[in-house]
Amino acid sequence: MYICIQISGGQSMRKIQFIILLFAAVLCCNSCKLYKVSYSMTGASISPDVKTFSVDYFPNKAPLVVPYLSSLFTERLTDYMRSKTGLIQMTDNNGDIRFEGQITGYSQRPIDITSDEVAASNRLTIEIRVKYTNTKDDKYDFTSTFSNYADYSTEVNFDSAEESLINDILDKIIEDIYNKALVNW
Repeated sequence: MYICIQISGGQSMRKIQFIILLFAAVLCCNSCKLYKVSYSMTGASISPDVKTFSVDYFPNKAPLVVPYLSSLFTERLTDYMRSKTGLIQMTDNNGDIRFEGQITGYSQRPIDITSDEVAASNRLTIEIRVKYTNTKDDKYDFTSTFSNYADYSTEVNFDSAEESLINDILDKIIEDIYNKALVNW
């Protein structure tokens, strides 16, 4: 059964289209609530039952230890989750969703070997093992190792570039953790 309404005049038609579009948007939003899933503009799907999160300190267990890496990663992961999830309430270690783990790798190696067997670039790699626990829905729990890298020229002084390289790598790793935990890819 089809219902067709013909209205003359562009202004009336635009109003009806707007009302239909608004109705469809409200209907979609309400159907999401029926399934107890909340969607954000960041792509996260978090149950409305989840109110708190916690990020435990990530100790550095890598063979090469950068003294500030544990604190930096823990702080950056906490800030990222707070800003992207809308979960402002953080608890010490008993959040509805929890992140814990350790830094397991920090290494440099030459890449782009030239014909005279000299490296044209180096690669810094960081690995972090993460255990994610969702106390409201354990089907999303996981333990995974996240790894990423940044390349830099052999002409660059590593000591002066290290902090920037670490920040770039941590950005990528934290985004991967967020996607796996809350975007569910």
